[in-house]
Amino acid sequence: MADTIDRTALQQFLLRMGDNTLILGHRVSEWCGHAPVLEEDIALANTALDLIGQTQLWLDYAAEVEGAGRSADDLAFLRDVWDFRNVLLVELPNGDFGQTLMRQFLYDAWASIMLGRLQKSADERVREIAEKAAKENAYHVERSADTVVGLGDGTEESHTRMQAALDYLYPYVGELFESDATDAAMVEAGVAPDPAGLREDYDALVGRVMADATLRLPEKAYVHRGGRSGTMHTEHLGHLLCTMQWLQRAYPGCRW
Repeated sequence: MADTIDRTALQQFLLRMGDNTLILGHRVSEWCGHAPVLEEDIALANTALDLIGQTQLWLDYAAEVEGAGRSADDLAFLRDVWDFRNVLLVELPNGDFGQTLMRQFLYDAWASIMLGRLQKSADERVREIAEKAAKENAYHVERSADTVVGLGDGTEESHTRMQAALDYLYPYVGELFESDATDAAMVEAGVAPDPAGLREDYDALVGRVMADATLRLPEKAYVHRGGRSGTMHTEHLGHLLCTMQWLQRAYPGCRW
């Protein structure tokens, strides 16, 4: 990490990346033992494990940059709702299987583009994390896209459910492309791209998949925002953290 990089901005960027994968990984893990068929149960569990593994890398680095003696576990289990920097999309409840896979694809599509750009980061550690995560994401985005197409262009019921999932989730997509002072600092340092600059490639990818799935993208959608800055989260994140953090909260410092 170059000495000239704004450490506060870098930590915020790393928290955003790590919190996205942490919260989405936990959400996907909620399907373990509950998926429609065994193959999907295993696939979702593996996806969750990949996301949690990526979380370890992002939050390890965030803790190191912070320099306050905290670990990735501390950042995951001992922060409160207002300290999380994930986008609102990933904290939404799973809903039915179609909604879960639609959310997964909408996130995977963004991650595939972001991780591709981060592999050219001026920060060596960010490059290394992105390179590893991109290999896993390549499988994730292929699988989630195929599932969205299969369900969208499937039966009348599956099509209806997938369209409803898209209509519900799409207003949360815009937050992925918002830019602020943290992003400006990362662009100036060459660490990360401007999120707004990813939108064209994202729209092209999502548009192709939705066309194959015979699904209609909402023409205009209100943008739900606030998660990346920590100024606003849905009520769902608090309930999620109660489940995810209860062991460390009940028994501080406990170890296996």
